Amino acid sequence: MLTLQVAAVAYLIGSIPFSFLVARAFGVGDVRRVGSGNVGATNVLRSAGRVAGVLAFLLDAGKGAAAAALAGRLAPGEPLAAALAAVLAVVGHMYPVWLRFQGGKGVSTGLGAFAPLVPQAAAGAVVAFALVAVLTRFVSLGSIAGAFALVGLAYAGRGVSPVVIAAAATAALVVLRHRSNLRRILAGTERRLGSAKE
Repeated sequence: MLTLQVAAVAYLIGSIPFSFLVARAFGVGDVRRVGSGNVGATNVLRSAGRVAGVLAFLLDAGKGAAAAALAGRLAPGEPLAAALAAVLAVVGHMYPVWLRFQGGKGVSTGLGAFAPLVPQAAAGAVVAFALVAVLTRFVSLGSIAGAFALVGLAYAGRGVSPVVIAAAATAALVVLRHRSNLRRILAGTERRLGSAKE
């Protein structure tokens, strides 16, 4: 029962639409109607500028970390609770109740959620994201690479565990949310970092 309550709270924390609120505070009326339409740090960066983008990233990552940390406090010694909270925070970001379930792609929130649970794997995921994003200039590919790196590194460090299963579920959600990006990459229409339209 406690685990389910923690999961519900984690979902609500993840649902806080920080990227939407930051974009609005920086003069973008509704970030869902500009750029890619995604409620996430990358679209905030493109539509409202670097400061807004960094702020959105930090807040989105912070809510993921807060959800995982809260689960650890409310259910100490219950690895399933923390793992479930991490996934539900990401689900909340992707499908926020406050925005009629139209949210972001979960990358920043996922990083924040798993950083306190598997810090070394999360750090490796950041490196994988950066390398792929820089080499290909596709943020979407970097995000997917980071998600897979998180799973692989977490598994290497812990074997099969609730946290690793949660990381795998989160990676699957991230790929699912990036399916339109993958289609655009295949079609040659995906925007690259540093392109003229950026």
